Amino acid sequence: MSASATPPFVYLASQSPRRLDLLTQWGVRCETLLPDADEDAEALEAVLPGDTPRRYVQRVTRLKLQASLARLVRRGLPSAPVLCADTTVALGRRIMGKPDNSAHAQAMLADLSGQTHRVLTSVAVGRLGAAGAPPDTWQALSESRVTFEALSADQIASYVATGEPLGKAGAYGIQGRAALWVSRLTGSYSGIMGLPAFETATVLRHAGIELL
Repeated sequence: MSASATPPFVYLASQSPRRLDLLTQWGVRCETLLPDADEDAEALEAVLPGDTPRRYVQRVTRLKLQASLARLVRRGLPSAPVLCADTTVALGRRIMGKPDNSAHAQAMLADLSGQTHRVLTSVAVGRLGAAGAPPDTWQALSESRVTFEALSADQIASYVATGEPLGKAGAYGIQGRAALWVSRLTGSYSGIMGLPAFETATVLRHAGIELL
C-alpha cells in the first residue's frame, strides 16, 4: 500500500481492544461489528464433547464468522471483509477458557504455574459473494507455547486482584503483568495477544487486502 493510498477497511467482529489496536497499528481502518442484544454470542464458545483445542478454536471462529456475515446482511451495511478471531489456552488437551470469577482465575493460574501451555488463535475473514452465492471465507491458525515460572499463591492472588485476568483466555494477558512470569515463549507474540500478525495478513491477502 502506498503512502497516499486509502488504508484498507474491514469490519472487526470482536470487542477485544487488543485486536483493534493491532489492526490499527498495521494500518487497517476498522469498524466493529458486534452482536445484537438478542444474539447469544456466548453459546458459540461452548465446548463440545470430543473437542480438541485445535478443533475447538477453529470451529468457534467459523461460527463467529458465519454469525457476523449474517449480521452484516441483516443490518444492510456496505459490503467489506469481516474479520473474526478466537483464542484459547490449552494445558495438554484441556481447553482453558475465560475465568468465571476471581476464584476461578486463581485456580487456572495455579494450574499454569511452572508449566508449558499452548495458546491457539484462529483468525478468519469472510467476504459476501454475489446475490445468492455463498460468501468467500479464509481461515488460518496460530499456535504458540508459553512457559510460566513456578508461582506462589501470593503472586497469583496479587495478579488476580488487579482485575487483569478476567475476560481473558487462560486468565492472563501476555501484554500485561503476566509477562513477568514468562520464562520462555515460542511462536507468535501477537497471536498470544489475540491476533497473529502473519496469519492475519495471509487471510486478508486472500480477501484482496494487502497490508504492505
